[in-house]
Formats: sequence, C-alpha cells, structure tokens
Amino acid sequence: MIELDREQLKQRLTELRQQHRDLDAAIDSLEHGGAGDQLRLRRLKKQKLLLKDEISEIEDSLLPDIIA
Repeated sequence: MIELDREQLKQRLTELRQQHRDLDAAIDSLEHGGAGDQLRLRRLKKQKLLLKDEISEIEDSLLPDIIA
C-alpha cells in the first residue's frame, strides 16, 4: 500500500511539473507579447508559486529522512 501511495505521489508530481512548465510558458508569452494584462500576469505568477510549493512538499515527502 505504501508503494501505491508513492506511485500516486510520483504521478501527481509529474502532473504538477507539467502544469508549472505550462504556466511558465504562458507567463513568458504575456510578458513578451505586449498584452499588458497585469492582473492576469499576477494571477498566473501566484498560481505558479502555489504549484512550486506543492511540488516541494511532494518532493520532500518522497525523499527519505537522512540523518548525517
């Protein structure tokens, strides 16, 4: 059962990383496209930061605790 949970976390991590890359591309497009929609740009950046936080949490949970 633990392996199943780890596999689900790995799958979720893959999905989140893809979403993060997609948001990065959308942000770049808005910044360099001259659209000038600052509110949308801020929202996308905030969403990207939230995804990064979730990615970090999952990565931390997948790494074993190592006492040096």
